[in-house]
Amino acid sequence: MRETVLSMDNSAPGRVEVATETKKKAADEEEGMKEEELEEPVSPAGRLFREPRFSCYIVCAFGAAAPIDMPALRAGVEATLARHPRFCSIQVLDVENKRAKPKWVRTKVNLDDHIIVPKLDPTTTSANPEKAVEDYVSSLSTPAMAMDYCRPLWELHVLDVPTSEAVATAVLRMHHSLGDGVSLLSLLIACCRRADDPDALPTLPGAGRRVGPLYELRRPPLAAGALALAKWILSGLLLLWHTVVDVVCFALTAASLTGDKHTVLKGEEGAEFRPRRFVNRTLSLDDIKHVKNAMGCTVNDVLVGVSSAALSRYYFRRTGENEGKDIKLRTALIVNLRPTPGVHALAKMMEAGKKNSVKWGNQIGYLILPFHLAKHDDTLEYIRKANKVARRKKNSLESIFTYWSSDLVVKIFGIKAAASLCYGMFKNTTLSFSSLSGPSEQIVFCGHPIVYIAPSVYGLPHALTLHWQSYMNIVKLALAVDETQFPDPHELLDDFTESLKLIREAASKDGEVV
Repeated sequence: MRETVLSMDNSAPGRVEVATETKKKAADEEEGMKEEELEEPVSPAGRLFREPRFSCYIVCAFGAAAPIDMPALRAGVEATLARHPRFCSIQVLDVENKRAKPKWVRTKVNLDDHIIVPKLDPTTTSANPEKAVEDYVSSLSTPAMAMDYCRPLWELHVLDVPTSEAVATAVLRMHHSLGDGVSLLSLLIACCRRADDPDALPTLPGAGRRVGPLYELRRPPLAAGALALAKWILSGLLLLWHTVVDVVCFALTAASLTGDKHTVLKGEEGAEFRPRRFVNRTLSLDDIKHVKNAMGCTVNDVLVGVSSAALSRYYFRRTGENEGKDIKLRTALIVNLRPTPGVHALAKMMEAGKKNSVKWGNQIGYLILPFHLAKHDDTLEYIRKANKVARRKKNSLESIFTYWSSDLVVKIFGIKAAASLCYGMFKNTTLSFSSLSGPSEQIVFCGHPIVYIAPSVYGLPHALTLHWQSYMNIVKLALAVDETQFPDPHELLDDFTESLKLIREAASKDGEVV
């Protein structure tokens, strides 16, 4: 088990190209396995996350309801996470062959390199434990804590510091090339068991039937006459038109021919290289569902509306501008394009230590979501506008196009061209936004009951990234901010708390259904 201190040397290892000799050594260590199980090409999205401007990491904090039992934690990680094909592989590039593509190659996992117990200042932890934990988690995004590409790209940091919400905190840091957020969350859940049944795997909420013009269009018209056929044709034409408009706007943004104006919310050039401050706040899932039911919309509509209200409060307070203004900006919304991986199948994958029918990797698309900053006398207006924008975006194939086109650009023009376009899309929008659904029952990770899950990310050219994570009856709002742009992130969290409170109260009084 490795121990670290915050005052470590700034000359941490950077991006390492592993030579052919390392590849041979890794293969020799796994001699008993079949060749196709030893090596697997890194996906285009995974290669994209190797690029210097897209060296992107996921940081997921878990609050534990009991002190960390290190032997139990180590045994649990060794039996589950460390056996997953991605978590026991390194990315290998044959430097002698300039046309070679990187591969995932199996290697032995030394848990001492991956389970880290930092030495924190006892005075600091006793005086302000929340800040001590927050400071350490934020330090993971600094150059001094850069990962070594010669080892599997994940680490588990254990902070046995009691806070107001948890007795201890475990922080899993993973390189984004290991997989997309949905796959990685499903994998982490597959490492857990239900608190009320230690032998049972947790369950993730089903996606349910998706609604909107796009999904209605996929159903062929019934033999109900010319009117039904005409309606179906018009819906298809509308879908095509919206897709063309969205794709053109996306292409112009990616090519830096259009972009959001600079505001106090938009990061400066080079924001992707600066450290991030990770802060989070616990909100009530019941309050969010109450607004959803009152407004006849979706949970995601409520999350976007609350975000718009909170950022409006923050913006006008910071700038002191006329509150009558309506400022338009855009967010890069990350869209999962695959069904949620089965928890049972992932558990079997880790038990066997080899691939199975589960599709793995990064399968995500992007869409540019219009966002507005304004002061409304009726706070429900934020939800109405979010719902209107969401309905419009559901009638478009923008996210599917962005996923498909990125693969095509990689094949035709190479990974650097794809990275340049993707970077342009992020650089010319203001923030990133994503939401994930977690288990509705309490889960136990290696014998430790979990009280919250707070995922976040760093390495994107945005000064602000919003992540919403549901778990049991709560929603964790996790922010990753560039402190040079957001020196007061806790005030921003207060704006989210107040905005949800006001919207919830308005929904109770109004009782309308749109």
